[in-house]
Amino acid sequence: MLLDERLREPAIADVLDATSQGFIGARETLLLEMARYQPNPRSSAQDLTALVRIYLLSRVDVMWWREAPTFLTDTQVNTSSDLVDLEWLRRRDLLRFRYQEQPASRVGRAVRAVRRRLLPDATPRTAGLKFRQARREIVALLNDIGREFALATPPATPPLWVTSLVRSAEHQYHLRRLGYSALVPSGHCLGYAVDVELAWFERFGARDTLADLLLARQEAGELNVIDEGQAWHLCLAPAALPRLRRAYEAEMGA
Repeated sequence: MLLDERLREPAIADVLDATSQGFIGARETLLLEMARYQPNPRSSAQDLTALVRIYLLSRVDVMWWREAPTFLTDTQVNTSSDLVDLEWLRRRDLLRFRYQEQPASRVGRAVRAVRRRLLPDATPRTAGLKFRQARREIVALLNDIGREFALATPPATPPLWVTSLVRSAEHQYHLRRLGYSALVPSGHCLGYAVDVELAWFERFGARDTLADLLLARQEAGELNVIDEGQAWHLCLAPAALPRLRRAYEAEMGA
């Protein structure tokens, strides 16, 4: 089988073997994902080839953070002392990126729909964040990228836009039921992964600039980067954790 041959290539097999599932478990999970796959507009994997690529690259996240505890429930995310409230930081002008929360009510969803109809390109087409919490190191990372992006683009370019941060495993399975390609295990459920908008910046001539910035950080060993089309998935490397924690404390202290 061609897939088995590919999975047994040393570079791939070593990553799969180093995940918490091990090689056999990761292989079986991939086969199950392929069996249940159905193309739909919500999935970032437009075909089976894309699904396999995204799955295999995402196993780097799982390998890096195999000892990290998973946020199992929404309550764990909302009450964790390891996470900080983005809204508290935003109101104090301490964020260099933007996001929007998911509407919490039917009225909120209706208002969002009207805004999209009247101003279809004013913001990225994304459901928004269910949780507005993030690890301190992720905040520092996004602030770093946001500042770098702002310096590299014309003044009228909107700031970096974040479409997804930490998720509970409970919410991850909810997304799967809705048809999203929300893989398990996932770096999002550990708090070390984030998705950033790329496609929307094409209209400002800034997509390639942002892509280059992200790939440069991957080349430097700071991130795992996965091109998922509209948004790119980023996962923080463990080696970058101490520097970013210091950066967060220095920035927030100042």
